[in-house]
Parts: sequence; C-alpha cells; structure tokens
Amino acid sequence: MRELVYYAAVTLDGFIAGPDGEFDAFLVEGDHMDGINDRFADTLPTVAAAALGIEQKREVFDTVLMGWNTYQVGGLPSPYEHLRQIVFSRSRTAQAANLEVTAEDPVTVVRQLKEQEGAAIWLCGGGALAATLADEIDRLVLKRQPLLFGSGIPLFGDRPYRPERFEAVETVAYRSGVVVTEMMRRRED
Repeated sequence: MRELVYYAAVTLDGFIAGPDGEFDAFLVEGDHMDGINDRFADTLPTVAAAALGIEQKREVFDTVLMGWNTYQVGGLPSPYEHLRQIVFSRSRTAQAANLEVTAEDPVTVVRQLKEQEGAAIWLCGGGALAATLADEIDRLVLKRQPLLFGSGIPLFGDRPYRPERFEAVETVAYRSGVVVTEMMRRRED
C-alpha cells in the first residue's frame, strides 16, 4: 500500500508559513540543499529542477496533495508538472497539465490513492489540510529550520488535542542549522 508522507519545512515553533502565508524567511541556500535535492528531487517545482539540472524520476513521490493556498503560492499553473497534482478546494477551479482540483473529501481521496499502485503520496500543505489528513499520514519528513516565527500557519492547523506517536527513522543535521527528521507513524498492534 502507498504511504502518505507529510514533507514540509517547519520553524522551531511549529509554523509552515507566517500569518499571511509568508515563507521567504526559510533557508533555501546552504549545505542542506544538496542533501534535500538529492533525496527529494521530486519535491522541487518542475521548472526549478530543470533550471538546476536535477533529474526528477518520480521514485519517491508520484502524487502531490495541496490545499488551494499552497497551490497558488508559486503562481505557476502546474508547479509540479512531473507529478499528479491534486488540489483541494470547495470554491475554486484551475486547469493545467497533471492538475486536478477537487471538492471531494480529502480523507476519501487519500484512501483511494493508497489503494492504487505507485510511489508515495506527498502531502505538501497546508496546515488545515494536514489537520484533516492527520490520521492518514504514515510518515513525516520535517525540514526543521533554525527560525522562530512567533505566529503563523501551524504545521497541523487547528487540530484538536489527541496525542499520537511517531518513531524516528532518520535525522540529518546540517551546518546551516536545518535538521531533516523522518518519522514513521507508530501503529499499535
């Protein structure tokens, strides 16, 4: 079965963006970028990977899920053209290569995707979508940035208090201060 992986940059105080969606303070230069781009090349926008000469093989991810606000950030009609892109919105539409905009229940969509053949499913954001899909997330890959925002969009939106356990799989710390931690959901037997 395919996994749903929440792969996101997050501040030390748990935000994936500022109060108005700002993300320009996140470090996009430094020694962490080579490691991230090597392992997670599929998470680069298609045009950025092409400009950097990075091959995207769809080996890690072949599908990306986004809320509307996350989708519109880059201003590209099809930011991850190399992937199947599913954008959740109840009121907006868009058309582009490999892009689907749906008002369907995200949990239902994810459960259907997990039953299909393919690579992992990347949950790109945002926080409200992550809160909705929290129970479906199999892995977290968090790029913890050495930043404090103070306020903003939380990693898991307004998710109610309900402790759930994840186990560390791998942690890589970079000189830039970015720490990439991969965790797997702990399933109770």
